[in-house]
Amino acid sequence: MVRVLGSSTAIQHHTKSIPLLIRRFSLPSTRKDPDLESALSRNKRWIVNSRLKNIILRCPNQVAPVKFLQKKFKTLDLQGKALNWLKKYPCCFDVYLEEDEYYCRLTKPMMALVEEEELVKEAQEPVLADRLAKLLMMSVGQRLNVVKLNELKRSFGFGDDYVVRIVPKYADVFRLVNYSGRKSSMEIELLSWKPELAVSAVEAAAGNECGSEPGFSCSLPTTWTNPWERFMEFNASPYISPYRELGEVVEGSKESEKRSVGLVHELLSLTLWKKLSMVKLSHFKKEFALPEKLNGMLLKHPGIFYVSNKYQVHTVLLREGYDGSELVQKDPLVIVKDKFGEFMQQGLYEYNRRRYLANLEKKREKGIESVKSVVRKRDGIEHGDEVDEQENHGGRPGGMFDPEERKRFYQILFSDTQ
Repeated sequence: MVRVLGSSTAIQHHTKSIPLLIRRFSLPSTRKDPDLESALSRNKRWIVNSRLKNIILRCPNQVAPVKFLQKKFKTLDLQGKALNWLKKYPCCFDVYLEEDEYYCRLTKPMMALVEEEELVKEAQEPVLADRLAKLLMMSVGQRLNVVKLNELKRSFGFGDDYVVRIVPKYADVFRLVNYSGRKSSMEIELLSWKPELAVSAVEAAAGNECGSEPGFSCSLPTTWTNPWERFMEFNASPYISPYRELGEVVEGSKESEKRSVGLVHELLSLTLWKKLSMVKLSHFKKEFALPEKLNGMLLKHPGIFYVSNKYQVHTVLLREGYDGSELVQKDPLVIVKDKFGEFMQQGLYEYNRRRYLANLEKKREKGIESVKSVVRKRDGIEHGDEVDEQENHGGRPGGMFDPEERKRFYQILFSDTQ
């Protein structure tokens, strides 16, 4: 029941108090975690360079004009000169000048890493096929739009060619369908349900603990009393598998929220870095029957999910997937991609070292010039004094510049008879 206040002053006071109540309610959910923020902060440059790498690999002879990469900078949300950016990572990108135009190709170590990544992808192909099957098993109608799925393909480890590489090879599990006839309506459909895959990460963890009941884990300090109490109350009700038939769950009920939390938990568990962009995740509300107010639901469970606004992009992370700022378990693809990050850091270190030495050299040269200037100035003053002295005597020998006068001066100065 809302109470209407008669006085305008009272109304203003009442409305001012509302945001305070909202902030107090959301504070535990939005409190920053330095470790998880750190896990996100090191990804931006990696993402940009990974995309540049893929652009270069798609170019003829795997060589890209820097002018062409400059045009791509806008799509990468970057400003400045592409040439300056590429030169910061000499271990990754080989920039050279040919006929008054700059070109870029991947370095030999980077090409070796690309080949290593391809070998890992081939070895991981059965795992990626199972991952795709699990996504389809959780979706409504066991179908997902290819265009939409492409938005999340890298998060799940799928390569650019996963549709032509995985789907035809597992023709007994998947097929491409297009019920509307439009190119943008192409979908991947699940042909056969695999019971052995219908086991979530939560259920698998419970199975490893000698038959304990499946439930979520809370990764919050015990001092967060209210969030812990809410988590314990939420976790007390039976766990609902995201692979369970949607018809069995009533929309808007506590069971529906339980299923939605379990589904997002499972989606994050299937990703390489245990995180997803909130914008991209929201694109799949219909496909996975997620609630309309998805952000609000995730903020209600800060012990399970961490929502960050790093770089003004909302991202949801699975708390239990991290130990501090490091992943608890690293997918083989993540291990290879981490090597790419190491190349980046090594190149950036070399670049900064060269700039540091160049600046030292400039300062040293500037210092030498300063010393020379002082010497020239000093010599100029001494020479000027001599000229002035001579000018005072009309340019004629005399005073202390006359040898005979100096001789008489020193005789008188050192005479014992003085």
